[in-house]
Amino acid sequence: MSASCSVREQSGTTVLAFAGRMDAAGIAAIWTQTMRAARAAKGHDLAADLTGVELCDTAGVTLLLRAEAAHGGTISLRGESGAVGTLLERLRRMPAPPVAAPAPDWTFLGLAKLGARVLTDSVANLGELAIALVSLPAHRRMLRFSDLLRTADEAGVRAVPLILMMGFLIGLILAFQSAVPLKRFGAEIYVANLVAVSLLRELGPLLTAVILAGRTGSAFAAEIGTMKVNEEVAAIRTLGLDPMTMLVLPRLLAALLVMPALTLLMDISGIAGMSVVMQALGYPPVAIAAQIKQSTHLGDLWGGLFKAMMFGSAVAAIGCRCGLNAGNGPRAVGEAASGAVVGGIVATVILDGVFAVLFYMLGW
Repeated sequence: MSASCSVREQSGTTVLAFAGRMDAAGIAAIWTQTMRAARAAKGHDLAADLTGVELCDTAGVTLLLRAEAAHGGTISLRGESGAVGTLLERLRRMPAPPVAAPAPDWTFLGLAKLGARVLTDSVANLGELAIALVSLPAHRRMLRFSDLLRTADEAGVRAVPLILMMGFLIGLILAFQSAVPLKRFGAEIYVANLVAVSLLRELGPLLTAVILAGRTGSAFAAEIGTMKVNEEVAAIRTLGLDPMTMLVLPRLLAALLVMPALTLLMDISGIAGMSVVMQALGYPPVAIAAQIKQSTHLGDLWGGLFKAMMFGSAVAAIGCRCGLNAGNGPRAVGEAASGAVVGGIVATVILDGVFAVLFYMLGW
């Protein structure tokens, strides 16, 4: 016989009269009805009449316990043998199961709270980083030069082939795509101007930062996240050392140093790719060089390199922050790495927009 539940009022007490088999299969049909009746009985006594119950196992006791939680008070039992009451008392003394994280709130208020939390977290990490920089002279023994060189090698030297290939292909593609509309006006020679300015001012530092975020920012987060999961970061703090000085500063300084060099290589390889297309269109190298010299100046290069340094700092800081804030468990490192890539790219795009407005206002 499947379980059933009827509700009656008796001397100011709401009585839930159960019957049948209160096992996993039986309580599924009466779960919603029981919870609704328990919530409706708030402010009154709640009782469960088990006289007609044939079987009540752990699933049935769990139903009673959930009904008690929905009611907000203690549920009294009637017509039971004593075993159900003993099991119910044991379950009451057990710790509550962890509550699942709520679904993201995508309303305006939810997005505002999320933005405020991210901003607060970012400001806190920037404050810790600033303190580490100020106290670096006193803690300079914690900053290991070998770590700085190793990180610079991994983030810079080993990224050179990828940077050269990407820059050459980007310059090639930009030149081809720009030549199509300019050909209508007989202005293909200005492809050199367009590609050179785009690479020096915008695309060079931006694409280099995206590559750094995907290749190096994720590596920073994964490495520090693994140390966090293995409690190595906690061990560093226990020894009286500063994780920001030992783990974050070498990676931040390495990214700050290698980004201008990588951006310069991206610019040179992009111009080389553009030159290949321009020569295929019949323009000699002398004409290409003259157009580049006419359309660009040293300020474009310095502005792009300055932006590259800021992008590299943001990518490295976000990657290290994601690693230090990694949780526990096997998924924590993967989540930290993916968060570092997304955060680094988003921060780079936002900074690029800020610099675009700033440079426009300064007339640069």
